[in-house]
Amino acid sequence: MHAFRAAVEAGDHGAIEALLAEDVVFTSPVAFKPYTGRAITASILRGVSRVFTDFRYARELAGADGRDHALVFRAKVGDREIDGCDFLHIDEDGKIDELTVMVRPMSAAQALAEAMGAQFERISREAAEAARG
Repeated sequence: MHAFRAAVEAGDHGAIEALLAEDVVFTSPVAFKPYTGRAITASILRGVSRVFTDFRYARELAGADGRDHALVFRAKVGDREIDGCDFLHIDEDGKIDELTVMVRPMSAAQALAEAMGAQFERISREAAEAARG
């Protein structure tokens, strides 16, 4: 999914949001339940961009049918190095309908959970504003 990778690397949140299906399902590495919808997913991704530093994709893998992608990344959360992977599924319209993120090690995942928890009021407010149009 070169367009998603390029948008993330450029910090182009409008382009990221445009690639998301309206009913995209986002599965977080630090939340029990998935989040459904473009507005909340785009807001979470904006929050992540405020939390991660030194973010870079290291590898990109694609399934044979072109609808499944894995983007391996490295970043920092505070002073913790984090390794992770964005798993994307593309629907029939070329939009991302599933986005699952996994991270390691546990200490970095805990740092991510804390940092995102501190962002979540802002994330919720941004998502509500976006949903209202």
